[in-house]
Parts: sequence; C-alpha cells; structure tokens
Amino acid sequence: MTMSSTTTSLIEVGRDALGSFDEATSREWLYTNGLGGFASGTLSGARTRRYHGLLVAALAPPAQRVVLVAKADVAVEFDGREHWLTSNEFADGTVHPRGYEMLDRFMLDGLMPVWRYAIDDVIVEQRIWMAQGANTTYLELRVVQGVGPVRIRVRPLCAHRDFHGVSHGGWSFGSAPTGDGFDLRAFDGAVPVRIRSDRGSVVADGQWHWRFRQRIESARGLDDVEDLFCPGVIEADVGAGTAVTMTFTAEVAEPMAAATVLMRERSRWQQLLAAASLSAPEWVRRLHLAADQFVAARGDANDAGKTVIAGYPWFGDWGRDTMIALPGIALATGRLDVAASVLTTFAAHVSEGMLPNRFPDLGEAPEYNTVDATLWYFDAIDRYLKASSDQRLLAQLYPVLTDIIDWHVKGTRFGIRVDDDGLLAAGVEGVQLTWMDARVDGREITPRTGKAVEINALWYRALMSMRRFAHLLGDAQAAERFERLANRVSRTFEARFFNAATECLFDVIDGPAGDDGSIRPNQILALAIAPELFSIERACAVVDVCARKLWTPVGLRSLAPEEPGYSGVYGGGPSLRDGVYHQGTAWTWLLGPFAMAHYRVYGDAKAAKRYLEGVAGHLRQGCIGSVGEVFDGAAPHMPGGCFAQAWSVAEVLRAWTEIDSEEEAQWVFANNKPNSNQ
Repeated sequence: MTMSSTTTSLIEVGRDALGSFDEATSREWLYTNGLGGFASGTLSGARTRRYHGLLVAALAPPAQRVVLVAKADVAVEFDGREHWLTSNEFADGTVHPRGYEMLDRFMLDGLMPVWRYAIDDVIVEQRIWMAQGANTTYLELRVVQGVGPVRIRVRPLCAHRDFHGVSHGGWSFGSAPTGDGFDLRAFDGAVPVRIRSDRGSVVADGQWHWRFRQRIESARGLDDVEDLFCPGVIEADVGAGTAVTMTFTAEVAEPMAAATVLMRERSRWQQLLAAASLSAPEWVRRLHLAADQFVAARGDANDAGKTVIAGYPWFGDWGRDTMIALPGIALATGRLDVAASVLTTFAAHVSEGMLPNRFPDLGEAPEYNTVDATLWYFDAIDRYLKASSDQRLLAQLYPVLTDIIDWHVKGTRFGIRVDDDGLLAAGVEGVQLTWMDARVDGREITPRTGKAVEINALWYRALMSMRRFAHLLGDAQAAERFERLANRVSRTFEARFFNAATECLFDVIDGPAGDDGSIRPNQILALAIAPELFSIERACAVVDVCARKLWTPVGLRSLAPEEPGYSGVYGGGPSLRDGVYHQGTAWTWLLGPFAMAHYRVYGDAKAAKRYLEGVAGHLRQGCIGSVGEVFDGAAPHMPGGCFAQAWSVAEVLRAWTEIDSEEEAQWVFANNKPNSNQ
C-alpha cells in the first residue's frame, strides 16, 4: 500500500497474487451507494456468489435489494484478434473465458476498484464506481497504451430478482435497444433499468446465457447455478488515452454525468481520510474509507435517517450491530451528524423498552428478540455525547431512555428483568437474546439464558450513563435512582461472576443448568465495557486467560479450544455453519474490546495495538480494503461469513483510535498497574 497526504489511499494486488483462477477468484471487491445498494464481484470477474452484481439496487433503502445487472463481460479486439478481459465459471467446471490471465494488477483507488489488463503492447484499465444516494453504477474502460484504435465490446448480463435468490432463465425478458444502449423491463411491473454508453454502437441479440456456477454458494450448500440474460452488445472504438463509459441505472431521473460523480467521490474520500490521525499507519487510514461503506439511508427520500448495514453482501441493518459499530463507523471518523441521525432513527422504533434487533428486508414489522441491542444503545449515546456535548439531542432522547430503564426494572419481553440481586436476567426457551444467537433445526446452540456476563456490564454502564445524563439535564432525583441501581450491580458483579476454578469469569450465572463456566470472550466485553466492576487482580486474570486461549491475529475465538463443543473450522452447509458460529469461530470485532481491556489493565499502548495488527494483512485478502465477519478458530484462520462486516471494521478502528489519542489516559488501575505480560 502507498499513501501520501495529498492523494487517496491505494491498495495494489499484483500478478503474483492473481496468477491462478482460484487466487484471482478468492479476492472480492465492494462499492456501496449509501442506500444499502452496492456493486461487487471478484477480481477475476467470475461471480462466485448470488449477491455479486454490477448493479444491486436498494428499492426501499436500505432494504428490498434486487440484482438488476449481474455483471458485464468485456472483450477487446485489435490486430484482428479478440481478447476477453472477463472470466466465468460454469456448472460443468469449465472456466471460459479466461480473462484473469490478462490481469496485470488490481488496484483499489480510494474505494474504486481498478483492473489493469496487459495484452501484448495494449494496456486497458477498467474502473467501476457508484453514485451516492442513487441506484446507478458507472463502468469505464480506458485504453492506457496501444497503437491504433482498440474495439471494446461489452455484454451486460442481467437478472431481476431478490438478492438472496438465483435466476433461472427461459422466460421473456423485456429489452429494447436504443441508439446508445438498452432499456430493460424484465417483466410486467419490474423496475425499469437503463444501460447507456457515451460512445459506440449497439447490437441487439437478446439471449439467455446458461448455467453459471457460483462456487461459494456450492460451499455454503445452497443453489449454485444461475442463468443470466444478455440484451446485446455495446461496442466502441477507443484510441490510446481515451475511454468509453457506460451507465447502469434504476433511477427515473437522468443520472449525473460519470465524471462529475467520480470527482465528487474522490473529494468524499479525501474528507474521510482527513479525519484519520497523522500517526495512523496506512492500514488504519484504510479503515476510515471502509467504515463509510456501511452508512446507509433508512426511510423515504424526503425524510431518510441514517442507519448502519451490518455486513455485505447479505445483512441489512440490525440494532445490535448498529449500536456496537456506531462509535467506530461515525465517531472515530468524525462524522457526528451520522451518529446523531442513527441514534434518532432508532429511537423512533423503541417498543416496550427495547430496540429492534432486525428490520426485515421486505417491510415486515421489526423484530425485538434481543437483550443487548438496547443496552449498546446507551453506550453509543454516551460516546456520542462525550464527542459532541450535544445536550439538545440528549434532551430529545432522555424520555425514551428513562422509559427503557423502567421497562427493564419491571420486566419486558422474553423474561428481561432486574432480579433481586440487582443483576439483569434474560431468556426464555426457544429464543436466543444475546449476540451468540445461532439456531439449528429450531434449537439454540448457545441460549445463554440467565444472567450473562456482558449483559450485566452493559446494564451497569447504561445505569451510570443515565446517572450522568440526569445530572446534565438537572434531574437530580432520577440521578440518585440510577446510581442506586448501579451500586446494586457493582456490589454483586465480581463476587457472583468470578470463577476461581478457571481464574476468569463465568459466562452466564443462574441459568437453567446452573452457572456456565465455559471460557468465552464475553468476559472481555464486560471488562472493556465496565472495568470499574473488576479488581486489578481479576482484571489481569481475565485479560491473560483470553490472550492465551481465545486471541488469534484476526479475532477472538468464541469458545476456548479445550471446551466441549469447540470447533476450529467454520464452513459447510447452513446447519454446519450455524452449529459452529459461536463454538470456536474467531470474530474480528472482538479484537477492539480485547485491545482496550489490555490497554486499561496494563497501560501499554504499543502492546495493545499489536493485538490489532493482524487485520492489516487481511485488507489484501477477502474483500480488498475491508474486514470480514469471521475466521476459522484454527490456523491458518481462513475467512468466512460476510466478506465486509461493519463491527469488524468499526471496533478495530475505534480501539486503535482511542488508544492512539490516549482518550483512556486516566487509567482505571492507574495506581496499581502491573507490567504487560505480552
């Protein structure tokens, strides 16, 4: 990677990492449009997921995402020979064409994917970008070097289906050529799509192309074959130093000029990078750009608030993920307006003292099956206020927050209630309420019913935040009440949760089968959230146990290897994946809380930052420039799950930024700091 203070960030992947179809296809790219829509694919050009598409539009932001243009196959002709720049894999295993063999390098210029192909003495660059706030994608093909004109041919391959599905062809796909492209309406009532080129001619030959294989869907145990419709060919003669640019849009209005959009995008990248610390290494600066990809609109165009997409390519916005990710996505990047919008957007959806866990894609009622999303909301608000001193927003949200506390004290859905010991209990049979929420055949893999360790640290943190909020707003009586509730938690927490047998904390106490001593990373969450609940000795013990048993360079294992039920490999069909999702799979987002907990205990910034640095190499693997959701718990820690995950990017960025800025300089254990053991 290279970087200067006057240019956008650049990641390069050279021919050495693109020399085989498997290598070029294992790496992916992503561009988002701020609506929940996106474009994505692989570096080889072959689609390996049902979610890959040149134009995946969000018709009801950030939901109702539809694959409209799956890809564009590109060929160039000169000296009487045609050379393909794209690749496809078919159901019988055939790879044709083999354009990846012409790929000299791939670059991520800011957030824009760039391919450079070398064919004899001709060099062609391909670039893809999207317009913010519009379901519009631009494709540019530029002849960088060559003698005489090069004829470029582009074959759009289209679908019109929900992004979770696949398209099986043979039906009458509506398409009509225009002087500069195609008008598409896949079927009656479908969203119209326009394809336009700024030069060249059009040849209409509407045909289905059959049986493309999507190899990652094969590995996931899902339908892995798709058919795509090609309306025809756009071709243009392009000389050295010139380009042909194509526009793919589902918007009714005329799209903005491609050059104007690209200029605005480059300016936006510069603004995002300007928020990065001057001392930040390039991989951290890159996270500032990656963070922006998860910010999206929620609501109609006239009154859209902001939300956070949990992960690409398949997640929408989840309450839990949004609140965990928000400090890194918005506050660490200096985007206070985004944070305020997200906080107010979610306040409108609070019900019976709970934030929604998930907004379904098709407009159904939100789901409220979570105990932690609401508590993370207090953490996000507290961090926002410390960054902004925005008492106006606090006053607006305060009645909602007070109502949330009241519901938790008296009891709300799914057995969520304060027990006699002051701790927060939660859970009923058949519902999993914490972030460890996998189910297989209707069975909860990690139900965690009872009093979960991180839930009670979050409850304590929420009460202490409310105490501060009440003081800021002059509500002294309420402040005293919140302090009393918090003191009950602090008097009980360590005595109840410390497990002398393992020298760390129980994961859950007072569950249906008693106390659960499984060594999981939720205890490090508790320490990072509320270190004042711990003595120095026990805080050190928790950090040390998690470092030895759970930490990997790319995430913390969700279960220690010696525990019953541990699995070091995440993969297979849906049941297999879900069965090991929280049984040893390593989660990158947990690196942030771990580094912060280590820093608070030992006060060694360099040591704490080293625990985050494994992410740097991953930025050139998986989805280039972003951070994935999960990895195998066992070496070599292969990635899995979503290829770009909001809280993975956010928590690593937040932790590095907080440590670097020494915002935590007032150590919780300032008078009794041991030496770092790592």
